[in-house]
Order: sequence, then structure tokens, then C-alpha cells
Amino acid sequence: MCGIVGAIAHRNVVPILLEGLQRLEYRGYDSAGLAVRGEDGAMRRIRSVGKVARLKEMAERSPAPGNLGIAHTRWATHGMPAERNAHPHMSGEKVAVVHNGIIENHAELRAELTERGYSFSSETDTEVIAHLLAHILETTPDLLEAVQDAAQRLVGAYGLAVATPEDADRLVVARAGSPLVIGLGQGENFLASDVFALLPVTNRFVFLEEGDTAEITRDGIRVFDLEGNPVTRPERISQLSAATADKGPYAHYMLKEIFEQPAVIAETLEGRIHKGRLLEESFGHKAQELFNATRGVHIIACGTSYHAGLVARYWLEEVGVPCHVEVASEYRYRRVVVPPGTLFLSISQSGETADTLAALRGAGQAGYVGSMTICNVPESSLTRESDVALMTRAGPEIGVASTKAFTTQLTALRLLVLALARRRGMTPEQETRLVEELQALPRQVEVVLELSNAIRGMAEAFGDKQHALFLGRGAFYPIALEGALKLKEISYIHAEAYPAGELKHGPLALVDASMPVVCALPDDPLLEKVLSNLQEVRARGGELFLFSDHNVRIGLDHYQNLTLADIHPGTAPIVYSVPLQLLAYHVAVLKGTDVDQPRNLAKSVTVE
Repeated sequence: MCGIVGAIAHRNVVPILLEGLQRLEYRGYDSAGLAVRGEDGAMRRIRSVGKVARLKEMAERSPAPGNLGIAHTRWATHGMPAERNAHPHMSGEKVAVVHNGIIENHAELRAELTERGYSFSSETDTEVIAHLLAHILETTPDLLEAVQDAAQRLVGAYGLAVATPEDADRLVVARAGSPLVIGLGQGENFLASDVFALLPVTNRFVFLEEGDTAEITRDGIRVFDLEGNPVTRPERISQLSAATADKGPYAHYMLKEIFEQPAVIAETLEGRIHKGRLLEESFGHKAQELFNATRGVHIIACGTSYHAGLVARYWLEEVGVPCHVEVASEYRYRRVVVPPGTLFLSISQSGETADTLAALRGAGQAGYVGSMTICNVPESSLTRESDVALMTRAGPEIGVASTKAFTTQLTALRLLVLALARRRGMTPEQETRLVEELQALPRQVEVVLELSNAIRGMAEAFGDKQHALFLGRGAFYPIALEGALKLKEISYIHAEAYPAGELKHGPLALVDASMPVVCALPDDPLLEKVLSNLQEVRARGGELFLFSDHNVRIGLDHYQNLTLADIHPGTAPIVYSVPLQLLAYHVAVLKGTDVDQPRNLAKSVTVE
């Protein structure tokens, strides 16, 4: 959940490092730092608590140019946010290290190194690596060999970048469970934990595999596998643009990404449906064989992606496909019974979510018919390691609270439902109707976005609230979960979601005039039951905030309601998630919180 950037060039690399950190700040923003080897051969380190802007100010006040350096933006795991815990960590003047991940045997190594005379100034597991490397370098002076030796002693997950003032011509990196990518230039090369950091300087990338170490010089790279054998990893050209990080006219990335949803949903559908039919070939050459063998689906995900999976369960079971959905951090630590013909389906925005990736790697021997991922990052580990990958095409999502990634995940899942429904007797006429619903989706979302100002007015009622309750039934229960998650993430209001039918089994005790209750009211077979549940809320003085289909007659008193028109039943959960995103956004703005970078959270959860 941290960001790494590194560069070696014939020019000053400090601007490259700082811009790369700013582009990765969504991954961690408790503290930041850089270490650069200057022309005098000394390694200069600058660290600061807080966001990268503070580090940039320090670097501008006291310039320290150099043509080799590493940098890091941190989301705290070991040790509180403080300068002493910020990366890079150094062992004297001998070695500098930046690190993503968690070293599980750090306490054992710390005790050993303390006995050898090394002093620790931080509470981090990363400083252990720096001192371990310094110790190894006493007898193994080659930096690459030292990193490979150290890697044999580290237990846990890590992405490492190492520099030393003794070596003016190379950086050394290692990967185990935490992503690293090398960017290729002309007479200069780069490294990062995410291609997004390096897009201003290159679009050519080499992705390290699990267990790889690599040596990066100005003129080239050498990669070695877990056994230390030289290997060649393919060069890939990224289609992403550096300009995608611009907020444009929007006050926050989150708002920009909410308003991008019509376009990215359309992009997710592009080339995958044609003349009222799903083009299964667009899923990849292995997909049709995999779908033919699929009798059921296990969906594994975390956070917002988990909520997308919960919606998909309703959709899949409607067409006769058994489906089980589980949080990845729970799934990976229990014995799982896999019925014959079960597809392992992971969902992840980043494709590097640690628990989801570990679940995929552990599923290989469990008897699944195959693996598929729905993901937003083509170059990610989940994408590369799954049998089939369906890309959401949402583009980079900078705001920590996921919006467009969620709706494009749901759109992609709807396509998967169509593919499996074909094998359950869906007629061409039914398929055409469902495809037409999908094609209408971008315009329906556009219409909802026109309600933004009205939702801002609704949000004013939440300014002094400490708690909120979200309700839903059927596929709208996961949408309620997602709405509550968005509100708590960015406004810090405690929010919970329940199936509306569960009100009488406990949550109703919380309802009073100070507890806003939010609910979507689509025109579906469960409508009357939900209205009955809302009547229970009103009878206890609860204040209702509703988003309803224009055909719905509510018949209650004392509520605020915004109507949504012409929403197709199959895609309604996607559409109704958008006003809940806008509600959370406007409440957070009114409360003055950091919308794009909420406290204690980071975008890509690459640690367990």
C-alpha cells in the first residue's frame, strides 16, 4: 500500500522521483522520502511526514541533484507516521532501501542484527533490510549478490529497491508478493511499483515476476529468477496516458471519476457486443472453453470489488448458475469445498490486492475448472496469472474511494452473466433485450449525474450526523453496502447497511430522528416489502432519504426523494449506485474532509 519510484540516468533524477511519487500518492500518503547519489559520491536523504508536496518543498529549498536515486511514499504498517519511520531507510552511509510489503520475521532479524552492533532508529520492518544488506555487503561486496542473499532470509511480502553510494552505475530491485515494474528509456531506466508513476518518462515496461531480482543500469537491465538464473521478461507497451491524472475542471479526482462513468461504461462494452449479441471472442481465446465447462462460480474479492461480486451472485443465480461470494482474506485461510465445474473468479481494481492474489495462487490445486479475473489494470499480477482476464477499461482511478471501477466491474460481470446464460437456455430474443439494456446504460448514468446539485442539497442534512443506515433488498442490498462504505470512507460518518427485512431483528433499535436512513426504491417485485420496512422507520421517527423509480408511489410522510426515470431492471443496481456515490461525495465536501485521500486508507492494498 506504498509507492516506490527509482531512476538512473545521465540527468538529474530528482524531478522524476518527485513526480512519480505524486502520481503514486493515492497508494500511501503518511510520509515520503528520497535518497539520491550526488556527483560527490555521497548519498543524500530527504524525508518528511505528510504528503509529497512537503517533500517537494524541502527538496526545492535545499537542492540535492543526482543521477541515481530511489524514493517512496508510505502508508504506515510498522510504526506511526513519523520522519524516523519514513523511507528510504539507510544503514549508516552504506546502503539505502525502499520497501513495499511486510517482513514477517523482522523481529527475529532485528534481534540478530542488534547483537551484531547495528542500531535501529525506527520501528519499521524495512530498516531491518537495510542493516541486513549492510552486514552481507561486508563479506559479499557485489550489490546484486547481496540483495539475492538477503532475499533468502526475508519471510513475507516485499518489493525492494536498493542503492548504495559505492555503486554509481546501478540500482538493484527484488520482488516477492509486491509488484515492481521496470521502465525502459534511452540511456536511462526507471523502476516503480506502478506504471502510472513512470508514464511521463516512458511507455515501455518490463514486469518482474514472483521471486525475481534485477539489476538496472543506464544502458540496460538484467533479470534473475528465484534460483538466480538469468531470465528474459517480455517488454510491454502501455496504452495509458500521462494526462489521465489531470483533474480538469473538477474539484476532486473522485468527482471527475464519478462523471467519467458514462464514458468508461461505454468503453467497457466497446467491441464486446454487436447487433444485439455478446461477442464471446472478446473475452479471450480460452474463454469459450472455460465457460463451456463452468457449472458454478466462486467469486473472491475485497472491499468494493466484493460488493460487485455480491450483486453478481443475484444475477448469476437468476440464470441458474450457482454462485458463492467470499472476502479474499477469509477465503485464503480456510478449507474450501469446490464442486466440480466451478470457475474461480477474482475481482480487483488494481490486480495487486494481496489477499485476492494469494487466494488465486492458492486456488491452483483446489480443483477449479479454471480462473478468471475482472480487473482494471492490464499489466497486473492477477491479469497475468489468471487463465482469462476481462478488463474493465475504467482507466486510472486516483480517488481512494472507488467509483468508476465499481460500475465498470458490474458492467463486465453483466457480460459474464450473458455468456453463462447462453449455456443455460437463454434465447436470442432474451439476449438481445439484455444487450439493449447494457447499451442504454451510459445514457441512464448521464441522466442520474444531472441530479448532482439536487443530491448536494440532500447532503446538507448529513452535516451534523454521526451515524447513517442504508437499506436494500435483493441485488440492492449489496448496493446499500457500497453506499454505506462510500459514506464512511470519505465523510467519516459511521454507516452500516442491512437487508431491509432485517430491520426488526436488531437495527430498528438504532432508528430515531438523528439517524438518517438511505434507501433505493427500484420498481421491482420487492418494492412493496421495502415500503413496508420504510414505514417501520417512519414509525420510529427516522428520517428517510430515498432514490426511487419514477413509477414508484411511496405513500409515506417526512422524507426526501429523488426520482430516476426509465431504469431497466437488469442494470438498475449499476445506475442506483451512482446517486449514492454523489451523496457520499457531497457530504464529505460539506464536512471538509480529504475526499481523494481519506485518513488511514490507501488505494491499492498490497499488504495482508
